[in-house]
Amino acid sequence: MSSPQEQEKLSFNVSGIISKSVNQVYDAVADPVQLSSYFTTGGAQGRLETGNTVTWDFHDFPGAFPVEVIETEYPRKIVVQWGADKGTAEDNLTTVTFEFTSMDDGTRTKVVITEAGWEASPEGIKAAFGNCEGWTGMLAAMKAWLEYGINLRDGFYK
Repeated sequence: MSSPQEQEKLSFNVSGIISKSVNQVYDAVADPVQLSSYFTTGGAQGRLETGNTVTWDFHDFPGAFPVEVIETEYPRKIVVQWGADKGTAEDNLTTVTFEFTSMDDGTRTKVVITEAGWEASPEGIKAAFGNCEGWTGMLAAMKAWLEYGINLRDGFYK
């Protein structure tokens, strides 16, 4: 049974399978050059390594977002925090966890993205659903980029 405090926080997870090795998929998230090729339409600055603060910029949203890297475990896990509308933390950050699991003798990778930390309010729900849409799009874009060299976000939002 969850505590009342845990019930006040919203979270979600999305997942998908990419036909590349776990190392390739992990690096597609951690490496700013690769991330900029399919996700951060305005570019990413800095590799996702424990203790780093990097920036992600999206042409479809104004300004670059600072992203704090809380934990990395190559090639299994990346945990970051970034600003959110209606986050429950004092600093309004949510926590995003990327988990990478090797499958089918290393030929495919399951990716699970979990984001947690919104307040349980109509505004928090709206913000969480917006980010859920974004991470689902990110997974689809990463699959298209890694497997076929196609940038799905090019022209998608503008």
